[in-house]
Amino acid sequence: MSDALDPTPYDALLLLSFGGPEGPDDVVPFLENVTRGRGIPKERLKEVGQHYFLFGGVSPINDQNRALLDALRKDFAEHGLDLPVYWGNRNWAPYLTDTLREMVADGHRRILVLATSAYASYSGCRQYRENLADSLAALEAEGLELPRIDKLRHYFNHPGFVRPMIDGVLKSLSELPEGVRDGAHLAFTTHSIPTAAADTSGRTEDHGDGGAYVAEHLDVAACSPTRCARRPASSTPGSSSTSRAAAPPHIPWLEPDICDHLEERHAAGAPAVVMVPIGFVSDHMEVLYDLDTEAKAKAAELGLPVRRSATVGPTRGSPRRSGTSSWSARPRRAAFPSRPAPWGSSARATTCARWAAARPAPRSPRLAGADSSYA
Repeated sequence: MSDALDPTPYDALLLLSFGGPEGPDDVVPFLENVTRGRGIPKERLKEVGQHYFLFGGVSPINDQNRALLDALRKDFAEHGLDLPVYWGNRNWAPYLTDTLREMVADGHRRILVLATSAYASYSGCRQYRENLADSLAALEAEGLELPRIDKLRHYFNHPGFVRPMIDGVLKSLSELPEGVRDGAHLAFTTHSIPTAAADTSGRTEDHGDGGAYVAEHLDVAACSPTRCARRPASSTPGSSSTSRAAAPPHIPWLEPDICDHLEERHAAGAPAVVMVPIGFVSDHMEVLYDLDTEAKAKAAELGLPVRRSATVGPTRGSPRRSGTSSWSARPRRAAFPSRPAPWGSSARATTCARWAAARPAPRSPRLAGADSSYA
């Protein structure tokens, strides 16, 4: 990737995301895609799907990605960047392989990938790289000419991602009753993952327990309190409305759960809490259900004033302030394989390194990295 600092070789951008159901009939097939190969019974998936049925069987992630596509295209046009933007998903339409096939048919041979996952982890980075390799293998089997694909770095500490979150925290603090505002506690939340997966997101000897996944979240959480009137703060993984609910109960996950954390803060005398979802790029299901539904119900039960600050979303950033359109970075700013953290912290934003988020004895082909099968 010696030419990765120069955006001109790229002829298209691929927005790569998780996908989500768009109606009640989509919910179980979508969850089957998410959990394929894990042997989870359909009846269990139907139970997990109740979280989606509370919202009409529709995940907000797809509409948010459509808004992000529009924002990216507008931002590129305003800055004279002639780069078509496409969208593909891991688990629901538009599927990644179909999108790559379309891009190849349109003549694109050098593709930059922006994944809607800001942090290092198997599911947030390496699995996307495996998905890309699987799609290229499918296109190769069809006799198509394969494009060169590079994945943008993790952007958890990019100013265009962090600054809008800080603005959201300040706004939420201002909305609390005046009598509890000064002592309000900030609870930074993210998507919980199995502890084993966290430990393999980056070498624990470099990052400590929880690997790069935990270190990067703590890095972002450390940035925000100093810019939010130095409020007391803590970091909690929260919970996942799909993967954790469908996982075997004996597998340990990052803790504490956000509801347990609210009970602890209340018992410790916190007059109010602002939940800060730093692990999510937009208000998808984990935010709408885990925070806006379950956690707010728990706070009401405790009599604890609580607010949930805004996620970055597709259009909250400002090119004038951060050099970005929303939380994403334009290629001329973000095509760096590695770049120091903008806040001067110890964490570093990188592409998926050779060891990142590796399963024991990893065998699956992957691309866009030092260990790529499609270099």
